Amino acid sequence: MDIVFQWLLLTVAVAAGWFAGRAGRSAGGSASVISDEASVKDRLQFLFTNYSDQAVENFVQSLAVSRDTVSLHLSIGAHFRLKGESDRAIVIHQNLLARPELPSRFSPQVTFELALDYLAAGLLDRAEALFHELMGDRDYGRKASAQLIELYQQEKEWEKAGQVAVTLMTAALDPVLNKQLAYITCELAEVAMRNDDRWSAQKLAREALGHDRSCIRATFILVSLQRLHGNYREAAATLLKVFDQNSDFGSEAVDRLMKLEKEHGDVARLERKLKKLYQVWPSTSLLLALVESTERSSGRLAAIELLRAELEIRPSVRGLLRLVEMAGYEKGMTTDEGRLVSRIGHLLLVNRPVYRCVNCGFSGRQLHWLCPSCKHWETVRPIQGVEAE
Repeated sequence: MDIVFQWLLLTVAVAAGWFAGRAGRSAGGSASVISDEASVKDRLQFLFTNYSDQAVENFVQSLAVSRDTVSLHLSIGAHFRLKGESDRAIVIHQNLLARPELPSRFSPQVTFELALDYLAAGLLDRAEALFHELMGDRDYGRKASAQLIELYQQEKEWEKAGQVAVTLMTAALDPVLNKQLAYITCELAEVAMRNDDRWSAQKLAREALGHDRSCIRATFILVSLQRLHGNYREAAATLLKVFDQNSDFGSEAVDRLMKLEKEHGDVARLERKLKKLYQVWPSTSLLLALVESTERSSGRLAAIELLRAELEIRPSVRGLLRLVEMAGYEKGMTTDEGRLVSRIGHLLLVNRPVYRCVNCGFSGRQLHWLCPSCKHWETVRPIQGVEAE
């Protein structure tokens, strides 16, 4: 009885709002129906707040389907999906598609909403089928394709993701899509490397750079392949390109460069390279690498002097800790204060995030090429600042 009573109240409320809106439109001379999206959302929010979900659902089942009421159906379905009640949203959108009076021009929109319901419910096969069905649609084809790519990324079906991305690329130029396709291609290159197919991995890495010249991951893949082939000098030269591609990833390149040069390089040549890099792209990682190289070539006192002078200009916690360590070692680690500063400094840094997404703020101590939070490629980068780079 309560549900019936709520349903009657809901019907009266919607009817009153509809007639009031129609009267207002007549007075204003406008012939459009439910054209004010803000007004529609306000009315729906009132209904969702003041009536039970069952009453709303019963109302939807009895609500006529026309071009004037489709937006109401869709808004209520989206409301249930956002609340986590995907099963209810699915029923609403399935029933809407099955109604013969649904104007044909709304079919792609309802289909897209139903696909989102399936996606939210974890029914990935059904969502995939509907997104594929919409790929050729003028209004919803691009949205459906983007959802497909995200779905395939989630399932790590990189070949399928690449095929959809290539299809999208033929329709319009999009730098974001270029980067996305480049990183999908990098995933395929990584698979080839795990299968010891070096030729395919190299081909795919170069293809990724063709899609996006600034793709850092593709450059690192090429470096790995060059090392495997014993081309150490070429690998070092390739690493230097990272600074031109995106200097935010300079610290990642420096770590690889130091390891490479220690194993197979020339200490004097490395120091010259690091000095040139530091002049253009100063960072903590580059400074510490330069200090290490200077220590090996010119001694500890020269390295300490260099580090002290640079910290005056660009202070950093990591640099300070290295200075305390080097100076203490030089003096035989005789001061308790030096050891205490070093210990506290390391404690400050040990649990501090190293990387942060410039798009959504996600942070952590591991580099993710695809942000786990916002699902954007190459937005997780080394943190800059006194406590980082």
